[in-house]
Amino acid sequence: MKNRRAEEDNHTLIAMEVPAEQSYGSIEAGDQSSPTHSNTFSDGTTQIDFVLVWEEHRTQLTDGLADRKSPQISDSSGQSRENFLSRLQASGILQEKRVVDQEQKQITYLLLSAPWSVLCYYAEEISLRVPLEEVSHTSLHGSEKILKKLSIPNIMIEDVPSPPRHFYTCQFRTNKLERFLGSDNKETFFKTTQRHQILYEILARTPYGLINRGEVGVDRLVSEKVFTAAYPLHEGPFQVAGEPMVPKSLGLRQILYQHWARWACWRRYQPLDHVREYFGEKIALYFAWLGFYTTWLLPAAVVGLVIFLFGIWLMSVDVPVMEVCSSGDTYVMCPLCNICSQWNLSSICVTFKLGILFDHGGTVFFSIFMSLWAITFLEYWKRTSAVLAHRWDCSEFEEIEERPRPEFTAMAPMTIRNPITGAEEPYFPERRRFNRTITSCMVIIVMLAIVLIFLMAIILYRTIVSIIIYGSRSPFFIFAAGRIASLTGSVLNLAVILLLSRLYTYLAHVLTRWEMHRTQTEYEDAFILKVFIFQFVNFYSSPIYIAFFKGRFVGYPGNYYTFLGFRNEDCGAGGCLIELAQELLVIMVGKQVINNIQEFLFPKLQTWWQNRKLRHNGENDKDMEGKRSLNKEIATPWEKDYQLLVCEGLFAEYLEMVLQFGFITIFVAACPLAPLFALLNNWVEVRLDAQKFVCEYRRPVVERAQDIGIWFTILHVICHLAVISNAFLIAFTSDFLPRLYYRYTNDGSLEGYINSTLAIAPLSYTQNQTLCRYRGYRDSQGHFLPEYFHLLAIRLGFVIIFEHVVFFVARLIDMMVPDIPEEVEVKIKREHYMAKEALAENQSLGKKLVSEEMQELVQTLRHRCRDYEPSTATLPSASEDHGRPSI
Repeated sequence: MKNRRAEEDNHTLIAMEVPAEQSYGSIEAGDQSSPTHSNTFSDGTTQIDFVLVWEEHRTQLTDGLADRKSPQISDSSGQSRENFLSRLQASGILQEKRVVDQEQKQITYLLLSAPWSVLCYYAEEISLRVPLEEVSHTSLHGSEKILKKLSIPNIMIEDVPSPPRHFYTCQFRTNKLERFLGSDNKETFFKTTQRHQILYEILARTPYGLINRGEVGVDRLVSEKVFTAAYPLHEGPFQVAGEPMVPKSLGLRQILYQHWARWACWRRYQPLDHVREYFGEKIALYFAWLGFYTTWLLPAAVVGLVIFLFGIWLMSVDVPVMEVCSSGDTYVMCPLCNICSQWNLSSICVTFKLGILFDHGGTVFFSIFMSLWAITFLEYWKRTSAVLAHRWDCSEFEEIEERPRPEFTAMAPMTIRNPITGAEEPYFPERRRFNRTITSCMVIIVMLAIVLIFLMAIILYRTIVSIIIYGSRSPFFIFAAGRIASLTGSVLNLAVILLLSRLYTYLAHVLTRWEMHRTQTEYEDAFILKVFIFQFVNFYSSPIYIAFFKGRFVGYPGNYYTFLGFRNEDCGAGGCLIELAQELLVIMVGKQVINNIQEFLFPKLQTWWQNRKLRHNGENDKDMEGKRSLNKEIATPWEKDYQLLVCEGLFAEYLEMVLQFGFITIFVAACPLAPLFALLNNWVEVRLDAQKFVCEYRRPVVERAQDIGIWFTILHVICHLAVISNAFLIAFTSDFLPRLYYRYTNDGSLEGYINSTLAIAPLSYTQNQTLCRYRGYRDSQGHFLPEYFHLLAIRLGFVIIFEHVVFFVARLIDMMVPDIPEEVEVKIKREHYMAKEALAENQSLGKKLVSEEMQELVQTLRHRCRDYEPSTATLPSASEDHGRPSI
């Protein structure tokens, strides 16, 4: 292990010694008189792999010419940019500058391209995979096979033009170039996305200042406004010009728009291979997971809808409902707050009926169904993920191919020898990382405490609002006081959730960067875990409080428990389950609606604002509109892409879906319609996300990924929490077990059930008031009845039986469904064999030596056979075995 010295700041993080081509090009202005329409330099052949953009205002340009003592920020920015570009040039990158003059500013586009020798050098450095042999692949969609076997017409299938070819691949080696497919054509050997990867790797590792201060990479230069943008180019426009449309003439971006991003494609399969070809494995895996999840939501939504319809039917035949609605003045209930008045149980007839929609025997079946559904869904996704990882050549990405992050390479204080490769690699001491992780955990705990403080504030808000409404003496508001307080509290809770989410996400970025994780996967996993823990508490704290704590610590008339001087919050007149369903619908559906509006409107507003900033200053809208229509056809690709939005990654998309998954599994016993709302939302979500990536975002740099990362682990934890949550919801929040117990002790009838659940207030409480009732299994002195303890034992037994049965069946499903299909295992072994053969040193010589050794062995065996059993010396010669080195 070696400490880094200060002298290393003069070194680069990438190798500058590239072969042969010494004159790779220089920064020079292209021919502005004849702008090109293709993604090439002004020579029409050199392919553009990346674009760097920076803007300079006229005041800065004038000051720089008149007085070299311009502002210090401009000097430092210009110096950093010049250092960075000179190092890029030294590393062999072709550069061409295009300048666009405007009235108030000057926009400079620097076009970058990597020549063949640089591509080969860095393709080997970053372990790019290249093709060995073409292989056929089956369809990705399991429903296609099922419908075909059942001879049912498949309305989802579509013939997408130009399907990408699939290959057995291995890591690129320059000295084995002739063994790879397509190596005779240097222009097309590396895919466009691979060229982008190589350029970004160089850009991310090129220093522009002192390395020990982290002055490395284009990302930091963009964050410091030295460059305003850095992006690869889209492959032409997404819209098809002219009619009729010829499928074979479409570019890949146009294919994705026509067959994926349009709303008319809502019932079609996603062309995932095309998505991977254009955007890379990481984005393709997200859309594959989103499509798989949406498909699996269909049976859950159908079953949930049936359960909901069954609840509607029960509303008209349920005996306790009829008892409540026909009770009149029979049941006078005790006040729900200190200043509230008594009320009749019959006044909650409508609310009680609505509660039956979500609280009946069918919800028990649905809870078990959804628990097993979630576990089976994850098992089959694990299988699908393995298929995709092999199909897209990323099965061993995290274990073998992934390289350290540029920031880690720059900031690591020492190096250590890799015990496997023997190479010196940057190293950050584990003890220091552990200390930083502990500090981050403390910050997270503080933030979680803040969330819980807001939760308690909302609880107090509901209590205070109820008191204020009751104090208004308005009959209409008094009747709906509980619902008004609960609904407004849910809306306020949603607003607090969205506000705290933005603050904490920024804080999590800072903490994760400070923890110094080695690879991008480790960095993202740590960041995701931090944010999800916070978001879990942020979004689920209120539903968990309503489901498991609200109304549990109320006391009884004459002995109510208090919190900060206020009487503890009790469940509403209709029970806690109807309030939980309302909370879920407000938070889940409300969040989905807000997110969809944001995803639909915000990109358009941001694009409008971006174009407005890029307009020529001093020109009115009419002049600008005319000039825009005149120059629309001759605008260069890099200018068009510069007007698009920056892709902010997939974190927000995954987070939205995983939180939704938690809502439809953890609290599904309270809202059977949750999977249906999720299904409808996801149908919209797929097209909104597709449109953003194809039409509104700059093309993101391709990122490889082996799977969906730590999101799968989070989903797995949510599945186990869902089983426990649903067991306790049914046992302690629902009326299912009390009804079942009453049927068992009352000859199978529910007549008189309502009266059995209402206790009479103690005499000490009713001395100055009329006799009133309250919910509970207590006697006239407030002591628990034997029925309470019987029910408690039944509830605990139900929780244990429910959990064990579901987890046992889940374990059986896990054992029955293999993680990797047998067909894929065979292909993986075949690919490893071919890679070993292709990269073997002295392959032909090795075969010759093995053949000679085998021939000598055969001759020896023949002599032995003649000595001992002459009549059986019939071993075949090496020539008879066609030269194969086997016996």
